[in-house]
Amino acid sequence: MTTEQSPVLEFPAMLYGTKATTRRNVSAEGRWWAREYLKTGAFPQPRKMRQVPPGEVLLMHSGADFDTGDPRWRVHVFVEVFMDLNEGAPKEERQRMRDAFESFCLSTPWGALYHAVPPPPPRSAERMANRLASLLRFWDVLQGPRYAFWSFDQKYTLDELMDDSYRKTLEAWCPGGPASVREHLALTMERMARATREDCEEAVLRMIPYLVEANADLKHREVLSDPDFLRERLSALPPEKFDLISSAFKYGLSGQLYAWDRELGRH
Repeated sequence: MTTEQSPVLEFPAMLYGTKATTRRNVSAEGRWWAREYLKTGAFPQPRKMRQVPPGEVLLMHSGADFDTGDPRWRVHVFVEVFMDLNEGAPKEERQRMRDAFESFCLSTPWGALYHAVPPPPPRSAERMANRLASLLRFWDVLQGPRYAFWSFDQKYTLDELMDDSYRKTLEAWCPGGPASVREHLALTMERMARATREDCEEAVLRMIPYLVEANADLKHREVLSDPDFLRERLSALPPEKFDLISSAFKYGLSGQLYAWDRELGRH
């Protein structure tokens, strides 16, 4: 009788080391990727990979990264690669390069994880559906590590990490959905992928009360809780601005709430 072997998880070696080392290596890899893309129109795999043993801790947010000088997996440092991609490309090429780079990243477990936790802007429903689909493809192999987000002391499983990051958004899209985070993500991803603007507006309207409650420094909380006011303001957003909040993910949507709050203060 044979036993099925778990797939080996590998991440780019540049993400492992001290904070200074990872930042230096990510910057160097970004410049190399930019040169390769401008020469060939494609992004090659990272030059060096390193195995991530089961139970290894991945730092997903700077809040969990207290630099003690110890080498660690610092996934959050990957954000710095985009500065070097931009510097290596002409202005007219940058957006196309960034879109191509995201597509390349989403074909890998490390890139899918980075683009989901927390998702970088832009966060349209269409783009987030694609990111969640990618994460779900690599779900099994990403079960092995543990994840530090808010603090180094709290080690999440993948299910716990996604529950912390997405539970309110999942409920906004699929109220009363499956108890399993993986199944709820899959259902949400399917709805996002085929959503109309009206579908997105309804998800946003279900998300806003949670954000108003969570952000105690909003000055016009009663108005920002008024469904009629919110529907009017959402309808008035031009497509390119609405697209930025259409996934109902908390970070981008919070920014829009604060913008409305400032506008109300000027009247």
